[in-house]
Amino acid sequence: MNRTEEFQELRPLLFSIAYRILGSVSEAEDAVQETWLRFEASPTQPRSVKAFLSAAVTRISIDVLRSARVRREQYVGSWFPEPLLADPYEDPVRSAELADSVSMAALLLLERLSPLERAVFVLREVFGFGFPEVASAVGRSEAACRQLTVRARRHMAAGRPRFEADRKEREELASRFFDALREGEVAGLRDLLAADVSMVGDGGGKAPQLARAVIGAENVARLLASVFPRMARIDVTWEPREVNGQPGAIFRDRDGKVLTIMALDVLDGQIQTIRSVINPDKLGHVGPVADAWAIHREVGQARRPTE
Repeated sequence: MNRTEEFQELRPLLFSIAYRILGSVSEAEDAVQETWLRFEASPTQPRSVKAFLSAAVTRISIDVLRSARVRREQYVGSWFPEPLLADPYEDPVRSAELADSVSMAALLLLERLSPLERAVFVLREVFGFGFPEVASAVGRSEAACRQLTVRARRHMAAGRPRFEADRKEREELASRFFDALREGEVAGLRDLLAADVSMVGDGGGKAPQLARAVIGAENVARLLASVFPRMARIDVTWEPREVNGQPGAIFRDRDGKVLTIMALDVLDGQIQTIRSVINPDKLGHVGPVADAWAIHREVGQARRPTE
């Protein structure tokens, strides 16, 4: 097997590591490409190609994350990860950890960690790397990596929900939610929402977004029931899709361009959080992006009687 074949075989793993560290599809893809360039330029063949490539993509991702932290502190409104529709890496032994770690909620919890804590947690807790491999990847001692892991676990555990829904329950609840959304049924929506549900959008100042989170089942249900039927009247469509391992949907304009991607957190039999990524910079990897401002104007006009 030549270097290109070795790299291609490990590419799904490298992307999945980088995405969890960075929360960005585009930045993860860039990190993987830079890893290939370093591998290609290496004058000697590594004893373990997997260890070499994993360490390289981790170090690159840490450097990128340190730079990205400054931009995220200046971000307009709520910052969410770039939506991921399919995780390319599969490992039956760690399938539960992989699915949980890529959710929007988990990635936002990872934002609380320092870049080193985040990298160590991802390698150790998500992908099951041994401490010698983790230490080599991040350039720290094994003892230091153990301490980083303990701190990261503590931060992650403090923010995790007490109840988690199984896959079938999430899918059934999401199906009922999108049916009620299509019909604009306030009561039907309200019954599916947790009492303290929150709805938040990430427009990054580049698309229409909520000025602040909408909180409470009644408020969220009424807002959804008032907006989405009007969107349907101007030929906005939505297709249920798994988003970051959770129920969600892609919304498209009449030309099929991506308008927004919605992800749902389902906990204890109810929808706890509704997150929408509207920032066009975070949607380009899914396909051509719609003009959200134009759709916003059309939705506003759709309020007026046409008779």
